[in-house]
Amino acid sequence: MDARDSEPEPFRYDGEVAPGETRHIRYEVGETYLGDPVEIPVTIINGHHGGPTVFLTAAIHGDELNGVKVVQEVADRYDPSDIHGTLVCLHVTNVPAYHAQQRYIPIYDQDLNRSFPGKARSNTAERMANRIYRTFISQCDYGIDFHTSTRNRTTMYHVRADLEDPEVTRLARAFGANVRLYGGGDGGSLRSTATADGIPTITVEMGRAQRLQPALIEKAVAGTESVLAEYDLLPELEPTEPSWITETAADSTKQWIRADTGGLVEMQWGPYPLVHEGETICTVSDHFKTEEHVVTAPFTGLIVGSLENPVALPGHPLCHLLKIDAETRDEIEAEIDAGEFDGYRVWNQDFSSDD
Repeated sequence: MDARDSEPEPFRYDGEVAPGETRHIRYEVGETYLGDPVEIPVTIINGHHGGPTVFLTAAIHGDELNGVKVVQEVADRYDPSDIHGTLVCLHVTNVPAYHAQQRYIPIYDQDLNRSFPGKARSNTAERMANRIYRTFISQCDYGIDFHTSTRNRTTMYHVRADLEDPEVTRLARAFGANVRLYGGGDGGSLRSTATADGIPTITVEMGRAQRLQPALIEKAVAGTESVLAEYDLLPELEPTEPSWITETAADSTKQWIRADTGGLVEMQWGPYPLVHEGETICTVSDHFKTEEHVVTAPFTGLIVGSLENPVALPGHPLCHLLKIDAETRDEIEAEIDAGEFDGYRVWNQDFSSDD
């Protein structure tokens, strides 16, 4: 039977969201030192018609804000009359870290995204993860987890997914990002845990921590809509397909370029993240400028992640370089020539508010 022909059902947590209902809740996942509840904001849109259940999660790392805006926009965009199925939107998954505007749960620096599916009687992170996973994630059919790079770095808009899993691959392709990186996910991450439990899940990486970047947010909202179209939650729409795609396999060439010497880092690539073999990516110089180390691209590729803190120690990652083939390179260069490749040019406009 087609999912669109299935009967709508209530979504149950400690309460119930009936078919045809949207509910905004604050769901308790822990307590503060004072015994006050720690509550995560959740929107549940249960469609008039039956269909799959999709979760969206943001701010599992509390200073990664682009996804928070994506989830807010998606939750506000659709009514139950639009949806064939159910949308479960976890606006801020790691509330303690969000309040502190830092990556991990404060005090003990516990990583919520290494704690799934969690345990009911364990440390703070695992208790929170258990409540979130058992109550919301376990009831879903598919998931999208939104992230940004950690502070002092930026990342190109891309998807990370277990591309050896056909169902995950379908989800990743439906999202419509140009770049899809293979990865099963670290142990305890939401993505790896849900996928192992038969809930295909992708991670969307987009930009920088501690800010909102409208160009990336707009793309991610469109990507989410494409996923909803693919799985018939929005049966009147068609999923989108980008003009070019690079999709890595488990044995693909992607490499972190690291500093061999400490000093001041001056990035020299850009404004587009395409670099050719032998081109200078950056220089690392001492404070007397008597020593200067030039870092070049070992192969032609896309810079999918880049250091933004202009100082480095030996071994510090400078950029994450993804190898591309000649056909993909030609497609990207054609978009650049036509003024259609946004890349870091749009992103840098978004960053100008820092000054």
